[in-house]
Amino acid sequence: MGCSRFVYNHFLALRIKEYTTNKTSISYKQTSSLLTELKKQEETKWLNDVSAVALQQTLQNLQEAYNNFFKGLKKKQRVGFPRFKKKSNKNSIRLTKGAFRYKNNQIFIPKSKTPLNIRWSRQLPNENISSITISLTPSGKWFVSILVLDENDYTLPLCDKVLGIDLGIETFATFSSGEKVKMPDLKPHYEKLKKLQKKHSRKKGVKNKEKARIKVARQYEKISNIRQDFHHKLSTRIINENQVIVLEDLNVSGMVRNRKLARAISQQGWSQFVTFLKYKGTLYGREVIQVDRFYPSSKTCSSCGSIQTSLPLNIREWTCDACGTTHDRDINAAKNLMALGTSVTAFGGGVRPACGRSPLKKETAIL
Repeated sequence: MGCSRFVYNHFLALRIKEYTTNKTSISYKQTSSLLTELKKQEETKWLNDVSAVALQQTLQNLQEAYNNFFKGLKKKQRVGFPRFKKKSNKNSIRLTKGAFRYKNNQIFIPKSKTPLNIRWSRQLPNENISSITISLTPSGKWFVSILVLDENDYTLPLCDKVLGIDLGIETFATFSSGEKVKMPDLKPHYEKLKKLQKKHSRKKGVKNKEKARIKVARQYEKISNIRQDFHHKLSTRIINENQVIVLEDLNVSGMVRNRKLARAISQQGWSQFVTFLKYKGTLYGREVIQVDRFYPSSKTCSSCGSIQTSLPLNIREWTCDACGTTHDRDINAAKNLMALGTSVTAFGGGVRPACGRSPLKKETAIL
């Protein structure tokens, strides 16, 4: 991990210096040649103690970070410039075929005569392993992720259910069926985290500081695990029970700019939940539809279709001026999303609302 981090930071600094000084870029091939020379130098001979494949993969990761940054500039997406790796953050190395050996349910890595001491979470479907990624979390835990080519078909039987989901803060998800699902209470865990952070800031001495840092990292990890477990269980349940799932394409990066709601929005983890729904939908043969963020799902009456002129966030129930129906704000939005998803599934296209915008994302409406 240390060698990989050193190589990444060394060549990132070199590329920045070269561009700042001479306005020229260093390619991946050039960094690969420079790495060979670096390993011959007396001060950095210790780089030969680890697998050359891992170090070359680090250079590829650096090049990919640069490529993503420049692609983001062209597409006007928020992709940050490559940053230096810290020892206290999550570190990882990737080994491709030829750089490791799998035999008798054991993994051997280069420069090591003994296999990795792995506590398997599940049985591998086959031995067609493409690569392995070894990662170290800030809390000091080691993980091995194994990439395996799995040709099994996981498609679920077809069903006729369409579900609209309205994501929120007080209630994490409101279904078009009227059900409301709340996020597990994370407040006590955040309060404990706050106390641990205070203790960490007051510690003196390297060893005491490091012990306090690990406690903070473990608390962060615990919160993340609770949230991720909730997202996994809820997304799996939704995918198993419904054929079509419809939800809004929320502008999370823009919403967190609101200083009053930023923390509450970040704690929900909407982006992670939607990601889980998307990949599980693809794996199990379900449709996940994202509606345009400007579609007035909350202001549209699910009974008659009329649109309210104004509906502030603090109003949770409202009565339609046209038909007199009283609506729960979130359930009404979920019903409108379900109706839109039903139309798309039946006719294969979008339904244009009164505001004149197409309610479906043009690029990837149906995944």
